[in-house]
Amino acid sequence: MNLDRACMAHLPATVRRPGFSPAKLVPGMVHLGCGAFARAHAFWFTQRAIETVPGPWGVVAVNLRGRTVPEALSAQERLYSILTRGPEQLDVEIVGVIVEALYAPANPALVVERLADPATHVVTLTVTEKGYCHVPATGDLDESHPDIRADLAKPDAPCSAIGFLVAGLSAVRARRQNPPTIVSCDNLPSNGRVLAKLVTQFAALRDPGLATWIAEEVRFPSTMVDRIVPATTDDDRLALRTLLGCADRAVVVAEPFAQWVIEDRFSGARPSWDRVGVEIVPDVAPFERAKLRLLNGAHSALAYLGLAKGHLTVAEAMADPELAAAIRALMAEAATTLDPVPGLDIAAYSAQLCARFANAGIQHRLSQIAMDGSQKLPQRLLGTIADAYVVGRAAPETIKAVAAWIDYVRRSKSSLSDPLAEALGKLRTTDDFLSFEPVFGRELLCNARIRAALSAAVGDFDNT
Repeated sequence: MNLDRACMAHLPATVRRPGFSPAKLVPGMVHLGCGAFARAHAFWFTQRAIETVPGPWGVVAVNLRGRTVPEALSAQERLYSILTRGPEQLDVEIVGVIVEALYAPANPALVVERLADPATHVVTLTVTEKGYCHVPATGDLDESHPDIRADLAKPDAPCSAIGFLVAGLSAVRARRQNPPTIVSCDNLPSNGRVLAKLVTQFAALRDPGLATWIAEEVRFPSTMVDRIVPATTDDDRLALRTLLGCADRAVVVAEPFAQWVIEDRFSGARPSWDRVGVEIVPDVAPFERAKLRLLNGAHSALAYLGLAKGHLTVAEAMADPELAAAIRALMAEAATTLDPVPGLDIAAYSAQLCARFANAGIQHRLSQIAMDGSQKLPQRLLGTIADAYVVGRAAPETIKAVAAWIDYVRRSKSSLSDPLAEALGKLRTTDDFLSFEPVFGRELLCNARIRAALSAAVGDFDNT
């Protein structure tokens, strides 16, 4: 038996159910990128918000790549479960905020219509860094990206997140409606401003007037998101089936911790997220920089350093005393580059992160974190190095982590999972890598001290 509304009525009392009727929920949001993180984070917070202050905040969940999740959700009346794993904790919650699950390539016109629907007040995104079709080192739209070229050729049948947003906003403008607020939930510095820039740049290629309207009328608040959500395994599905007594093809696994900080730049209505722990603040930048450089930077470092030592998961790598010490030192380097964060003790936050990483209940595979490194390094590690060297400090552990990425790329060869895999595969020498502008940018490449430190660190891997 699969999870559905009939099954939900017979679940064990220990399973938390939605505090509202999913069948009666009406749409008010569209989400692009219906992956595990969105289901464990934004949708979870939205469920809590609807339970606290009822409203029309059902989610139209759109997947741009892969039909498996939308089909699984549709077969289960759009219900799914979150399996929360702590060191000594195993909880299950059913989430019922999704009112429609769409696979975009099957009907792109329907997705555009949902984006342009007057009932859609908020559009959220989790499409990962590579889904923005941009140049990470500059933040500009990659006009040579195949998805961008395809969307310019067929603007009414887009395939990229940027193309869908512009198509939806174009329809909103044509109908003289108020536009939705568009909220990026991906790990990019100033993600709202980056998204606004990319959407406007793409719109300008289609219609300069549309680009001007978007720049003047559409709000793109920046955000910081935080919850560790590893890939679901067969063991997780089996454990859930035992707990529920039925199967869930869309189950996600998460740690107990969850945080969401959103810039207060909404143009209209939104769920009452602020009533359920979401922080609505004037400026997200201090929060996002701390999270990107401490949590995400440490995660990437663990991935490349841990894989080099034969470890498979974050918890396993953190159980290695040498790696744990390296991660604590890397966090200390990053901390010196951070401005004060309102209400946040950086030392305590770093210690909390180490405890979260050591949670053996979460089997977060290092290979999952290691993917798409070319898109992640600039904001996670290279920013720390650049800022440290500006004030005359060294950042040896962060330098070592970047060297480990170079070593990882060279060892991966044809198996590398990265949008720049073809270009990276052509790099041979250390100097080739350190001259690769799409990752390292121009300013970093001009710093002789940083190049020398990175070159020496890569040499250490060559000699092991």
